[in-house]
Amino acid sequence: MTGTMGFTLLAFCLPFIGALVAPFLTRLLGHNAAWPLALIPFAVFLHFLGFNADVADGRIVTGGYMWVPSYNVSFSWLIDGLSLTFLLLISGIGTLIVLYAGGYLKGHKHQGRFFSFILMFMGSMLGLVASDSFLMLFVFWELTSITSFLLIGFDHAREASRRAALQALIVTGGGGLFLLAGLLLLWDVTDVTQFSLLMSFGPEVRASPFYLAILFLMLGGAFTKSAQFPFHFWLPNAMEAPTPVSAYLHSATMVKAGVYLLMRLNPVMGATPAWETILPAFGGLTLLVGSVLAIRQTDLKLMLAYTTVASLGLLVMLTGFGSEHAIAAAALYLVAHSLFKGALFMVAGLIDHETGTRDVTKLGGLRRAMPITFLAALVAALSMGGLPPFFGFLAKEEIYTALAGGNARAIAFTSAAVIGNALMFAVAFAVALKPFLGNAVATPKQAHEGPALLWIGPVLLAVTGLAIGIFSGLAHALMTSPLASAISGIAQTVTISAVPHVGIALYLSLLTVAIGVAVFLKLNAARGAADRLIEDIGWGPDRGFDQAMRGLVRFSTRVARFTQPGLMEIYMTATFVVVALALLVPPAVYGEWPRAPVWPADMPFHELAVMVLAALGIAAVLMARNRLTAIVALGIQGFCVAMLFLLFGAPDLAFTQFMIETLSVVILALAMTRLKLTPRDHRPLREKIPDAVIAIACGLGFALFLLRVTQARFDTALTDFFNLYSKTIAHGANVVNVIIVDFRGTDTLGEIAVVMVTGLAILSLIRIRKGRRA
Repeated sequence: MTGTMGFTLLAFCLPFIGALVAPFLTRLLGHNAAWPLALIPFAVFLHFLGFNADVADGRIVTGGYMWVPSYNVSFSWLIDGLSLTFLLLISGIGTLIVLYAGGYLKGHKHQGRFFSFILMFMGSMLGLVASDSFLMLFVFWELTSITSFLLIGFDHAREASRRAALQALIVTGGGGLFLLAGLLLLWDVTDVTQFSLLMSFGPEVRASPFYLAILFLMLGGAFTKSAQFPFHFWLPNAMEAPTPVSAYLHSATMVKAGVYLLMRLNPVMGATPAWETILPAFGGLTLLVGSVLAIRQTDLKLMLAYTTVASLGLLVMLTGFGSEHAIAAAALYLVAHSLFKGALFMVAGLIDHETGTRDVTKLGGLRRAMPITFLAALVAALSMGGLPPFFGFLAKEEIYTALAGGNARAIAFTSAAVIGNALMFAVAFAVALKPFLGNAVATPKQAHEGPALLWIGPVLLAVTGLAIGIFSGLAHALMTSPLASAISGIAQTVTISAVPHVGIALYLSLLTVAIGVAVFLKLNAARGAADRLIEDIGWGPDRGFDQAMRGLVRFSTRVARFTQPGLMEIYMTATFVVVALALLVPPAVYGEWPRAPVWPADMPFHELAVMVLAALGIAAVLMARNRLTAIVALGIQGFCVAMLFLLFGAPDLAFTQFMIETLSVVILALAMTRLKLTPRDHRPLREKIPDAVIAIACGLGFALFLLRVTQARFDTALTDFFNLYSKTIAHGANVVNVIIVDFRGTDTLGEIAVVMVTGLAILSLIRIRKGRRA
């Protein structure tokens, strides 16, 4: 692999390499390690920025190598308008997050570990959005769940952090299993394992009888990852993580992975009644739930977290609509949200870091002490509020253009968008204005402007949102048009500008602003109303999660107590019952019973004598008065089998049987003698009968199985193989010995290990018995 492909592979590996060196670098440089570590995502950003010209021209860049060619499994990447946008957001915002974490966690004893976790997450997210292979998408999908678990639970000494991390892992990891099943079904339906090839199978997938199954499985993965109702509860709880995590995972990257998946699948699975019903319905409901829950919060991070839930719902709703304007609106809002929400999360963390509190009701008058932070917050809020000429305004105008209409469906979803956007408008300015305006309020720490490491990120993100809005034509050509084209599957040009255009979209935008201003001015009353509404509802998914986990623990405990009571008798009985069922049920279901055996008319006397001896041995076992006699009599069967091997020309096999049978009898007899178990079975008949039935069923099952095997056509492939290669490969003339020692050497070693472990276990039991006697 050379040239661009080699550099691209290196770009995907760089964050993981950085994760390895981050702890050592932090030990040397302290919090200033953020500067060299930030060069890693910045280098990744510059590399992928080089693909912009090709992608803007409509080309798709693929690369990689085959991993398991026989199963068409590859490590490959697909870079188009959708994946490139995510790659640039992840690496670009990631650069600022690394710098921000350097200042935010200054002096923290585990700062190096944090850098390592955040870089591992970054690498996982880069791999997720660029994966062309189904398998690699799933691998990186689960890696993001694992690394986010480490980041959310970074402050592991706090129970709330541990609970939030575990909750996020269970919800998103469980959704990953749905995704895996959906990808396997897609593979089965289309016989392809790469998204670049899947794009041409849209008609086949939509016409498949498995379409709904694939859709529900994919939605299970996407909805859990992107916190759609009723799985939205894990995202706000994840605010227990340090603010750099909140700003990165839960605004610009991980929570949009589900949205990314839906956008990637839109050309293949979109434009169906199910797609255009389920996605808008759940997306609209999530938008309303998230925005209402955001209003009732007083913690700055929770206010932003719930608006993130609402924004993700809006993106899912737009993706489900699927029209040209809806796709363009989703593309615009995807980028705008990443910029203004990342900036506002950093502002919230900066306020907390410099004042000691995030409670908006206990903050005020910070504009003089923190002027740079105030400016960044205000600019980001203007974009989030959808005011011109910010990029958020373009997104909001396109949203209303896409949704507005005269039918009931359009009115319902337009109303949801107006209400949701208005409430998010109020929250945005509550975060940007409440802490900074008014009279100064005493805070736990003396408020002052943070260091450059803390404010450089929010300032750059906020200003970028303004710059893209002003230079929207260039932004559309380089970013949003290729992004919209990749989502829709056909070439699409986004043309909306920052200049307001008179029409329904502008009127709806003005209505949104008016409602938002009214809610902002009456924020306390709105918060009280939302509180009463939630209290009246009472039960919620978050409480339901705890109830489900407690129920699962209780159920698991009962199952474990039932299946693992600590009694060997129950374990052995269950084992032999399963063996009997496995042997007898399949032939009963499929009718594949063996033919009745035919007694040979000319059986030699010595063979008949061996058979009679075996029958007498069975009678001796059944009539034995104590267990020791039964064990010795049981050895008769093994010796009779060895005699048959000897009579039919297999002396090596007969010798092995003799040795194994002798050792088994000796060891068991020794154990019985030392343990002094009950010499006779004193159980009543009602307890003996079930054991007898199970024993007869197992014996009958094995007999029928062996009859069926011997009556089938003998396949000489292995015989021919060993006869051909025993001499030439293993250099042995005795085929049986060669098989045991060479071809099955590892298996033989395992058998020896089993015998050794069994002997040690018996020795331990004997010593325990001796110790108790002493």
